[in-house]
Amino acid sequence: MDDSRDPAALHTPVMLRRCVELLAPALDREGAVYVDATLGMGGHAEAVLTACPTARLVGIDRDTDALELAGRRLARFGDRVTLVHAVYDRFAESLDELGLREVDAVLFDLGVSSLQLDEPERGFSYARDAPLDMRMDRTRGVTAEDVVNDYDETALRELFYRCGDEKLAPRYASRIVRERADERITTTGRLVEILQAATPAAKRDAGHPAKRVFQALRVEVNGELAALERALPQALDRVRVDGRIVVESYQSLEDRFVKRLFAEASTSTAPRGLPVELPEHRPQFELLVRGAERPPLDESETNPRALPVRLRAARRIRRNDA
Repeated sequence: MDDSRDPAALHTPVMLRRCVELLAPALDREGAVYVDATLGMGGHAEAVLTACPTARLVGIDRDTDALELAGRRLARFGDRVTLVHAVYDRFAESLDELGLREVDAVLFDLGVSSLQLDEPERGFSYARDAPLDMRMDRTRGVTAEDVVNDYDETALRELFYRCGDEKLAPRYASRIVRERADERITTTGRLVEILQAATPAAKRDAGHPAKRVFQALRVEVNGELAALERALPQALDRVRVDGRIVVESYQSLEDRFVKRLFAEASTSTAPRGLPVELPEHRPQFELLVRGAERPPLDESETNPRALPVRLRAARRIRRNDA
């Protein structure tokens, strides 16, 4: 990694102003704690710490390169910043290690960062030839090469359907298995060639054939959906009364899970037909946005990576024991 690079120039945070607007009201007290569960290069964190001068940050990320860059970017905030190397499903464990029971605000900005996409050797991009890696944390775990070469045809087909919404999943899985029988598939360029060859001519103008397959592989390699399913309930549990949580999702499976969990947390548990809602049945959260917010048009035009984002936000209004 080039240590001279400017983190601010590498990545443009998505819906930055809106995230700060939603999180800041929970951070107006001395010593308020903001958890950025997907710190990346620290763009959102920098904006929140600037807007909320008495707040402190716990920044979590699995990518050691991102943590190093974010650390330099946030150095001016001194001891207001604590960085944690972890996957966000260690949310509660990370807070326990810091002696924090509750926090005031939480942000999950899901998906892959520009740092990962724009470094060819990371293997996230189908536009550049590189080793098939795709690990956000390069210190551990299976690679995309392992998945492509070791999963059987059924597993690949189901992965491309489930995590990529890829309609051509059967064709792609079959072609991959056939090609790898002759030689192990080790690079993004070779995988792209195989996918292009397996794409019917009539479908070749409907977007790049590798886009959804690469998404599915990235999600699988990094256990993104499973991590989110473990992490978000932990985060909701740790948000204090009047605290806020914001989630930015970039694919439908993530957003559907966030939508369901937020809906459950913001819905009364009173049995149907009960004439009076008892206090213990009242929702614990209220939704702060109607449905899922999309980025403004001008942002989508200047930052194409903002196009798929769906933002949801909620505020805790009570606890079970309150």
